[in-house]
Amino acid sequence: MSEASSLKDRPEFDLDNQGEQNVHGEDAYFIAQHVYKTTSVIKYLGGDVTTGVPSCTLSRTTCETFLRDALLNRQMRVEIWAAEPRKQNVWSIIKRASPGNLQDMEDLLFAHTDMAASPIVMAVKIQAGADHRTVGVCFADATVRELGISEFIDNDLYSNFESLVIQLGVKECLIQADEGQKDYELSKLRTILQHCGIVITERKKSDFSLKDVEQDYNRLLEEEISIAALPEFELKNAMAASACVMKYLALLTDETNFGQYTLCNHDLSQYMKLDASAVQALNLMPSPRDGANKSMSLYGLLNKCKTTQGGRMLGQWLKQPLMDITAIEKRQTMVEAFTLDSELRQTLQESHLKMIPDLHRLAKRFQRGVASLQDVVRAYQVVVRLPGLVSALASCETGAPEHKEMLDAQFTTPFQEYTSNLQKLQELVETTIDLEAVDRHEYLIKAEFDQGLKVLRSKMEAVKQAMEKEHERVADELNMEVDKKLKMEDHQVYGWSFRLSRNDSSCLRNKSSYIELTTQKNGVLFTTTKMRTASQAFGDASQEYERTQSSLAKEVIGIVSTYCPVLEKLNTLVAQLDVLVSFAHVSVHAPMPFVRPHMKAMGSGDVILKESRHPCLEAQDDVAFIPNDVSLVRGKTEFLIITGPNMGGKSTYIRQIGVIALMAQAGCFVPCAEASLCVFDCILARVGAGDSQMKGVSTFMAEMLETASILKSATENSLIVIDELGRGTSTYDGFGLAWAISEHIATKIKSFCLFATHFHELTSLGETAPFVGNLHVSAHVGNSADDVEGAEVIMAGDTTETSTASVSRGRDITLLYKVVEGVCDQSFGIHVAELAQFPDSVVELAKRKADELEDFSLSHHSASAPAHFASAGASAAGAPTATLPGTLKSGETASSSAHKNKRARNEDIEAGTALIEEMIHAITRDYTSELVQDRAAMLQRIDQVRGEYHDKIQANPWLQQQLSGVFWS
Repeated sequence: MSEASSLKDRPEFDLDNQGEQNVHGEDAYFIAQHVYKTTSVIKYLGGDVTTGVPSCTLSRTTCETFLRDALLNRQMRVEIWAAEPRKQNVWSIIKRASPGNLQDMEDLLFAHTDMAASPIVMAVKIQAGADHRTVGVCFADATVRELGISEFIDNDLYSNFESLVIQLGVKECLIQADEGQKDYELSKLRTILQHCGIVITERKKSDFSLKDVEQDYNRLLEEEISIAALPEFELKNAMAASACVMKYLALLTDETNFGQYTLCNHDLSQYMKLDASAVQALNLMPSPRDGANKSMSLYGLLNKCKTTQGGRMLGQWLKQPLMDITAIEKRQTMVEAFTLDSELRQTLQESHLKMIPDLHRLAKRFQRGVASLQDVVRAYQVVVRLPGLVSALASCETGAPEHKEMLDAQFTTPFQEYTSNLQKLQELVETTIDLEAVDRHEYLIKAEFDQGLKVLRSKMEAVKQAMEKEHERVADELNMEVDKKLKMEDHQVYGWSFRLSRNDSSCLRNKSSYIELTTQKNGVLFTTTKMRTASQAFGDASQEYERTQSSLAKEVIGIVSTYCPVLEKLNTLVAQLDVLVSFAHVSVHAPMPFVRPHMKAMGSGDVILKESRHPCLEAQDDVAFIPNDVSLVRGKTEFLIITGPNMGGKSTYIRQIGVIALMAQAGCFVPCAEASLCVFDCILARVGAGDSQMKGVSTFMAEMLETASILKSATENSLIVIDELGRGTSTYDGFGLAWAISEHIATKIKSFCLFATHFHELTSLGETAPFVGNLHVSAHVGNSADDVEGAEVIMAGDTTETSTASVSRGRDITLLYKVVEGVCDQSFGIHVAELAQFPDSVVELAKRKADELEDFSLSHHSASAPAHFASAGASAAGAPTATLPGTLKSGETASSSAHKNKRARNEDIEAGTALIEEMIHAITRDYTSELVQDRAAMLQRIDQVRGEYHDKIQANPWLQQQLSGVFWS
C-alpha cells in the first residue's frame, strides 16, 4: 500500500462476517506502520515469518477512519474484496474507490461523519494545433449527480486549465495514457496536476471515443430533449472527455442514475482565475501544517457555517471569486443585512441552520434505494422547520429597505415556495409515521395505518407492560431505585435485560433467581426467567411488526423519493444562506470588525485600503497586528516595490492585499477601516518555492516556471504578487531577471503588481519605467529598544522573537512593521542571524566580510557598471557606514539614512576620500608628544583644521554625512 503516485496504489481488503477488514501482504505492513504504529499486530497465514502471508485485522471503526484518511488526505485508491458465495477460494472486488470516485464507499466513509467536500473527478482531452491548444474537459460530481463540461483555448503553459481545476476543486483527473511515443502536451498536463496535488489516472485512448456518447447522455440526463440538439454537443473534445468520465464512474451500469443527471456548461470567464501558487501563497485552504488552528487558513477563518453543505459551498466560493460586480454587490448587501441585525444572525445560526442535515446526501440515499424510515423522518424534520426559518427572515430589521427586499427575493420567497411544495410530504409523514416512537429512536409505521400492525402493536405494548412490572418487582426485591440504580435496557446481544453498576452488583450474589449475562465497563447485565421470556416475546413481535410494515415503509419511502429534486434545490439555498451568515459572523466578531468594500468595475477604479490587516494573522492569539495603508492607483502607482529589513513584514503586506481582493470578490467584508477595490480577473502569485528532486526541478527552476506562467497569463486587469524573485541563483543573474521581469510587467502588461525584494537596486526602476512606486517597511535605530513606544509588538508570521537586536557597535534596530513611502537599502540579514543566536564570532566575521564585499562592489561598479547599476552601487556604498560610529543617529530611521546614501555620487565619494586624507595630514603635520598629551591643544588644532576645510566639507554631501558624528558633534 502506498501513495497513488507509486507503482502499487490500491490497498486491498477482504470482508469477514463480523464486519472486520483483513489486510494482506504489503498492505498489512502499511497498516501496521501507519495505523497501529507497531508490527506486533501482524499475523502470518499458512506459515511463519518467512513462508506465511502477512495479515492484519482492522475493526470496522478503525477501518472507516483509515479509509477516510487514505482517500481524502493521502490520495490513495482502495479495493475491498470478498469471497464469492458457494465458491471456495474465489474472491472478487465488491467495492472500489479513488479520491474522485467515492460512490461505492460513501455509506462506509461518512456513516458517522459529514462529507467536507464533494469528490470531483475530471477527464481532459486536448487537441494541439500549430498556434493554439484546444482543451476539452468533463467533470462529474456523483454526490449531486451533475455533469459539467467546458472547452476553451489555452496557452502553451495551460494556465487556463490550471485555473479550472483550482476553481472546481478537482480530486482526480483522467488523462489519456501514453501509448508508445511520449506525448509532450500530456506531460505538461501531468506537471500541472502534480503541482496542484491532484491524483492522475491514465485511461486507454478508446475510453475517449465519441461512438456512444450521444445515447449515454440521453439515458443519464433528466431533460427529455436529445443531447444532439444542445449546443454543448458541438464541443467534441469535451464530449470525448465525457465518454471517459461516464465509463470510469460506470454511470450506465446503475439504472438509478437514468434520468437523474443534469448537464452544465462551466464558463471559465465567470470567475477570477487562481493558480496553485496563489492558493498556497494566500493560505486559501487548510494544510496539514496548520494543525488544530483552523484560523491559519482563510477557509478555516471564514468557516462558521452550521451545515455541512454550507462548508462545501464556502470552499467553492473561495475558489471561484466572482467577476460580475452586480453579483458581488448583491452578496455584500446581504452580508451587510446580517451584520446589522445581530438577533436575526444568531437566530438563524443557533435555532435553524444548526438543525438542518446534509440534504444532498439524504436525497442520494433515496435515489439509490437505500433510504430507511429514519431518512424519511429526517426529511420531515427539515420541512417542519421551514416556516420558522421563513418567519425569522421576514422579521429582518436593519432600517434599510434594500436589505429587506433583497433577502425576500433571494431567500424568503423561495423558502416559502419550497414549504408549499413539501406540504404533502409533511402530511404523508404525519399520517403514516409513529412520531411518538421517534422520540424513543424507533422508526415505525403507525399501528392505526394497518389492522395487522394494530394487533401486533397491542401485543408489544402488553409485553412491554409485563417487563415494566418485572422491573419494579426486581427493584423492590433488591432494594434498588427504579431507573436510578436498577436500569432496564434493550441490549443488542441479550435483548431486554437489567443493569446494575459494579458497586451495586454485590446484591446478586447467592441468588439463583437472577441470571448474570455479562460484566461490562458500565456495569453488570442480568435477567430473570420471566424477563427473558418477555424479552423473547417482544423481539418476536418486533420482527413480525417489521416484516409486516416493510411493504408499507417501502411505499412511503418511494413517495418521499419523488421529492428529491426539491430537497436538492432547498439544500443549495440553505448552503448559500449559511455562507452569507458565516461571512457576517466573522466580519462582526473579528478583533477589529471588517468593513464593506466599495467595488469598481473591472478596468476602472483603484485599490485604496485604509488600515488594512491580514485576516488570518490578526486572529491569532497574543498578536497586536499593525495595520497599513495601500494605494494602487492607475497611471500613478501601478507597480509597487517594497524593500526593508528581513522579517519586517514585506511578505505579510503583499499577501494581505491579495487576500483582501479575493475576499471582496467572494462577497465577504474585508479587514480594513475603509476599502475601495476594482474587480480583478485573476490573482497570480510567486511567493516561495521548493525543489522537487524526484522530478529534476530545482528551487530556482520552480521559481522560473511560476514566473513564466505569470508573464503569459496576466492582463492589465490582474493582480500580481511577487516575493523575493531571483533568490535561487547568483546575485547578478537574480537581479538581472528581477529587473527584466519587473520592467516587463510595468511597461508591457501594466497590471497592478506588488514586488517585495532585497535587490535594493531595483528601486531605481521608476527612473526608466512609469507608474512605479517605492515603499519600505521602517525600522528604528537607537541606543535601546526603549526609544520606541511599542517596539516589542511582533507581527505574527514574520517572527516570534523579540524584534530588537544590537547592531552597528551598540546601535539597536527595532522593526516597526509600518509600510511608508521611500526606499531602504539595507536588509539587516546579520540582524536576523543575531536573533537566531549565532555565535558572536560568526556574527562579527559576517559583518567584516559584508563590509569587504560591499567595498569591492563599490569599486567595481564605479569603474564599469551600467548607468542604472552604477547608481545602485553608489547607494550600496553607504551600507558599510552602518558599522561606523555616528553614521546613524539615535532616533534616525534606516530608511532616512538610505535616502542620504542614495544621493551620494561616485565623484563625491572619491573627492571626499581625498579630502579626508588632506585633513588628517593637516592635523598631524606639527605632531609632537606634548600635543598628544594636551587634550585642549589637540581639540584646538582639530577646530582650526575644521575651519580651514569648512567650505569644502559643506560642498561634499557624502563627506558631510560621514563626518557628521566625528567633527560636528
